[in-house]
Amino acid sequence: MAVVLPFDPAAEVSAAPSIEGIVNLVRADMERVNALILSRTGSDVTMIPEVAQHLISSGGKRLRPMLTLATAGLAAYQGDGAVKLAASVEFMHTATLLHDDVVDDSEMRRGKLAARMLWGNEASVLVGDFLLGQAFRMMIEVGNLTALDILSNAAVVIAEGEVAQLAAAKNTATSEDEYLAVIRGKTAELFAAACEVGPVLAERPKAEQVACRSYGMNLGIAFQLVDDVLDYGGSGAALGKNVGDDFREGKITLPIILAFRRGTEEERDFWRRSLERGEIGEGDLARAVGLLECHQALADTVKRARHYGSMACDALGLFPAGPAKRALLDVVEFCISRVN
Repeated sequence: MAVVLPFDPAAEVSAAPSIEGIVNLVRADMERVNALILSRTGSDVTMIPEVAQHLISSGGKRLRPMLTLATAGLAAYQGDGAVKLAASVEFMHTATLLHDDVVDDSEMRRGKLAARMLWGNEASVLVGDFLLGQAFRMMIEVGNLTALDILSNAAVVIAEGEVAQLAAAKNTATSEDEYLAVIRGKTAELFAAACEVGPVLAERPKAEQVACRSYGMNLGIAFQLVDDVLDYGGSGAALGKNVGDDFREGKITLPIILAFRRGTEEERDFWRRSLERGEIGEGDLARAVGLLECHQALADTVKRARHYGSMACDALGLFPAGPAKRALLDVVEFCISRVN
């Protein structure tokens, strides 16, 4: 099943959805970021580099650090600080993935066995803590207190978002507003912080810093909403984990919220049985997908994602046309086109 909806947020966005623009734009600096990541995962404790490199080398796009470099370029930043902050952002992201897989009992991550399946939950949590520590060391080395405040605050907000999601798990009464608040914290906040620190380093006007943060926040929300759709209508390769994991784990995501609200009482009983009580039998995932399609929950979630994508593009209106702006606009279209 695929949800196909047109998306044309700005004339500057290229016709073919791709992140090649941003990849090419930041290629040289990303080589430095990757070398820094490799060096900072080193440890005399053998298990630390083993666990860290298992996930770091597993094929993630490293979108968040590329956003840090691209927004720094958009702000005409000249210096080495963006490279260390980009590596810090990637370490923060990797740490949250290691922790999330433990919380969710996930078996797969980026198409490979999750680290917890190979080294255990304890190692995954502790190596995640090690990466967070290294992230903060690099932030301090940059020496920009405002950037340190932004990223350290993001770490707090992300943790709050994860706890909020845990509290909302299996609760079919979760509202759309409550869910959006969760994903702003657990997903979009790191996108926002990653984009904000570039213009902060460049000491650009506050309006430009806020614009880049708004771009990242709205992109992050759109990104997560598309992931919610992919869990029911994508492929394991596109999602990086098993399709249907959200359903099996009882996660309440926007498609579920919409279908639950729009369904019959018998259908709501199905969602309560499968998600709240975890009583999932053969064919229940297929029925869940059928109900999501019947009530247009997947298509409408993509529409919500398109809305936030358009807001992300509008946030960049302050900046003149150029390679960095075009690349950032392309990222928005690419993220949403993953459902095609």
